[in-house]
Amino acid sequence: MFNQRKVGIIGTGHVGSHCALSLMLQGVCDEIVLVDCDEVKAQSQAYDCMDTAAFLPHRVRVKKGEVKDLGEMDIIVISVGTIDNVSQDRLSELEGSINMIKSFVPDIMKAGFKGYFVVITNPVDIVTYFVQKLSGLPHQHVIGTGTGLDSARLCRTLSMKLNIDTKSIQAYMMGEHGDSQMAVFSQVTINGMGLNSFLKKIDKEIDLEEVETIVTKAGWDIYTGKKSTEFGIACVCTDIVRAIYSDEKKVMACSGYLQGHYGEENIYTGVPAIIGKYGVEKVLELDLNKEEKERFNKTTDIIKKHIKIGEKML
Repeated sequence: MFNQRKVGIIGTGHVGSHCALSLMLQGVCDEIVLVDCDEVKAQSQAYDCMDTAAFLPHRVRVKKGEVKDLGEMDIIVISVGTIDNVSQDRLSELEGSINMIKSFVPDIMKAGFKGYFVVITNPVDIVTYFVQKLSGLPHQHVIGTGTGLDSARLCRTLSMKLNIDTKSIQAYMMGEHGDSQMAVFSQVTINGMGLNSFLKKIDKEIDLEEVETIVTKAGWDIYTGKKSTEFGIACVCTDIVRAIYSDEKKVMACSGYLQGHYGEENIYTGVPAIIGKYGVEKVLELDLNKEEKERFNKTTDIIKKHIKIGEKML
């Protein structure tokens, strides 16, 4: 399906540049085109990446490009934007993000793009919705990173609390990639064993509310310490891109489009989904308990409210 695996990245700051590096190190693609309004920065990032290529076991090309060059890409990663560290609210970034995506998404489509968008820009669920609207691509071809990183943070936090390897834990954060996200503790498993059963086996108790708070605030805590978050989200991006190229049918949390799932319609939000060569091939519906259903409805209500706000900005 893909002869030369070509990925475009728009926005070459901390996140975009590390997406490029992660894609390179993991050998996921053959060519990466970096686009940024700061062309000097994009060129420097491309050179820095190519200096890395000499040490890799596989060949990959990285170059600076322009929006008009992205029409031939298979996948385009959108990582533009700034972080509002004053309010520490991703939703406050909505106006700036919409202004940015409407300045280039239509031009990308005019250039003949027919591939997949992977959206990282915050507020990611709402921005993903508008990238799909502006592009006209099928909903399953426009994928937000959503709660992919938050779910990894949940596994990491539980790993630290339980002293169990992260890879042995299956757990999902759902809903908005923001303050209203929720941990689905009822569906957490440790190699097939439910969380409550596992805690009884090891005779241990943990504060689930504390765990969820740690996960929800993790991004801001990291930002406070180093003024950026970049490594984890770059790997989430790489996982999505690889799942498409390799047709992995991988189950992971992302911002997927709901069409009756969980009783919701016409929104993107963080949910577990199967990702393969057709993009988001299936949104998976977890068996939420009553409290989880109510919380999920609340987080989707926040997304719907901000979609209405965003529609006035287009």
